Amino acid sequence: MGVYTLCFSPTGGTKRVLDLLAAGLADVEEIDLSAPHGAWADRAFRAGDFCLIGVPSYGGRVPAAAVERLRTVRGNGAAAVLVTAYGNRDYDDTLLELRDEAQAAGFRAVAAVAAVAEHSIMRQFGAGRPDEADRAELADFAARIRTLAERGGGRLEQVPGNAPYRAYGGVPMKPKAGRDCTLCGVCAGLCPVEAIPRENPKETDAEKCITCMRCVTVCPSHARALNPVMLMGVTQKLKKACEGRKGNAFFS
Repeated sequence: MGVYTLCFSPTGGTKRVLDLLAAGLADVEEIDLSAPHGAWADRAFRAGDFCLIGVPSYGGRVPAAAVERLRTVRGNGAAAVLVTAYGNRDYDDTLLELRDEAQAAGFRAVAAVAAVAEHSIMRQFGAGRPDEADRAELADFAARIRTLAERGGGRLEQVPGNAPYRAYGGVPMKPKAGRDCTLCGVCAGLCPVEAIPRENPKETDAEKCITCMRCVTVCPSHARALNPVMLMGVTQKLKKACEGRKGNAFFS
């Protein structure tokens, strides 16, 4: 049996959750779905394999880039635990869409997890999460996942969500480079959707950009950011929805 994690995590929050859930599983191979070109392309699994598939929730949906990459993969009956990390608002239809896409790719969904991580754009929402209490809860989830891996697991019949999925048109705000940009090209090399031209890293292709915030996270000069006025407006709009401590959930 091969054990794998397939993770779309531009800013690292989803990967932190996935790593906690994969704790105790032996010889895990990590497949980075965030890489613009990577080992995810045309990957084929076997019926005895066990996979954890993790994505962030973008507006209550699976990021379109992650969907496109999962569609190149052949599950061939491999068992899969579906994982979404959300920024303390809601994950809405993310798990349902992820289950549907995973099953269409040939995976056999056996469980699902929703977990809170820092919001990738407004990091004050879900700040510091997963925290100590989350890690204890995710450790319990990890124990259940190890049992599923040992026993093969059944089939996950239901997860929260509605079809048709909620509409999501993306985020109108796009990170831009400021005067501190040194043209080092780190952001261009790591952008999951190649929205930053390597020949001019100060530019951003607004049509391609998914506001995943990886460029802001990886910039060594801290030279990339969103428009602060627009960011403040969106923050105020989401403040009520993101208030309070939202929880983690396990479905099997």
